[in-house]
Amino acid sequence: MKIIIDIAARIKKAYPDDCEEYAEKRGDALVKAAHRMYISHMMDQNESAGVMAAHSLGEPGTQMNMRTFHYAGVASVTVTQGLPRLIEIVDARIHPATPSMTIPLVREIDGGPMDKGIATHIASEIEITTLLDVADIETDIDRTQLRIRPNMSKITNKGMTVEAIRDRLNKIKAVRGNVTIDADDNIIVSCPEGSYKKLQLMYDTIKDAKIKGIDGITRAVLSEKNGAFEIITEGSNLKDVLRVRGVDADHVMTNSILEVASVLGIEAARNALIHEAESTLGGAGLNVDARHIMLVADLMTNDGSVRSIGRHGISGKKSSVLSRAAFEVSTAHLLSAATAGEVDRLEGVTENIIVGQPVTLGTGAVNLEYRPKKRPAKDE
Repeated sequence: MKIIIDIAARIKKAYPDDCEEYAEKRGDALVKAAHRMYISHMMDQNESAGVMAAHSLGEPGTQMNMRTFHYAGVASVTVTQGLPRLIEIVDARIHPATPSMTIPLVREIDGGPMDKGIATHIASEIEITTLLDVADIETDIDRTQLRIRPNMSKITNKGMTVEAIRDRLNKIKAVRGNVTIDADDNIIVSCPEGSYKKLQLMYDTIKDAKIKGIDGITRAVLSEKNGAFEIITEGSNLKDVLRVRGVDADHVMTNSILEVASVLGIEAARNALIHEAESTLGGAGLNVDARHIMLVADLMTNDGSVRSIGRHGISGKKSSVLSRAAFEVSTAHLLSAATAGEVDRLEGVTENIIVGQPVTLGTGAVNLEYRPKKRPAKDE
C-alpha cells in the first residue's frame, strides 16, 4: 500500500492539472510494473540472509583504505573513516575515536534571513571556551594571588565581557567570593589563607575552567553550502546542541551512535547505524545494498539497546554452544557450557559445518521422500 501511495504522490507532483486522467490511463501499468519489481527483489525462501549480509559487508570491508577523511573546505576537522570507522560502528563503541557533529542552521531567525554574523555567534556559543583561551594567568607569590590579564580582542570576538568572566569564576567552589576586578580591568583571584599549596590548587582549578560553550565541543567550524550555514564540530553533545537557538534541530547529526540512542531512542539509533555504515562504505567508493546494512542494524538494536557484534555482544550471546566456541575464546565457552549442561540443537550454519552435516538452509532445508506404490497381490 505504501508503494501505491508513493506512486500516486509522484503522479500528482508530475501532472498536477491532469493527474486523474493520467492515473486512469497509466495507473494500472505502473502498479503492475512496481509489483513485478517488488517480487523480483524478494529473497528466496530458506536463503542464507545472514551469511549473504555478512559476506556483502565483510568482503568490501577488506578493500577499504585506512585513511583519515578531511571535510572539504573545513580546516582542522578530521573524522575517522574507512575500516577503523566501520569497526567502530559494528563494535558499538561508547566513545568514537573522533566524535563529531554536523549542525545545520535555520535559514531564517527573528523574522530575517540567517547571515554570517549570526551564524558565527551561534558557533561561538556552541564551542567551549576556557579561561586560557581568552586570558593569561600570572601567579603573584608575594601577595598570594592570581592575576588574570584578559585579551580584549578575543573576549570581544567571543561576545563576552570581563564582568561575565568574573561572575563565571565566582561560581567555582574553590575560588568563590575571592574574585574581583582591579582598576586595569585585570581579574584578581585572592588566596585568603596565604597558603602556596592553596594558591596552586586555585590555579589548577581555574586554568581550564569553562567560561562559555557546550561541554564536549572542543571546536566548532562554520561552513556555507548553497546559501545555508552549517557548523562542523570536534566533539559531540547532542542533548545540549538541540536546545541552542538557531539550530535546525530536525537535521542535526552526530557520529556517536550510543549518544543518539540515549537522547532520541532506539529507532533513531538504528537509522544512525544505517546512515553511518552507508556513508563510511560510500566514502570509500563501495556500493553495498542497503538491505544488508539494515539487517545488521536490526540485529544490533532489536532488543531495545545497541549491542556490538562480538564476543561481548551478539556473537557471545548465541544459543548455540558450538557457534559461540567457533568465534572466540573456545575453551571458556565449551567449559562453561559443559558445566551448565547446555544442549546444542544444531540449527544454525556454523554448528552444522563443524559436525559435518548439511546446513538447514537452501537445498539443505528440503527433505525428499519416496513412497513406492504398493504392488498388487499375486492372487489379484
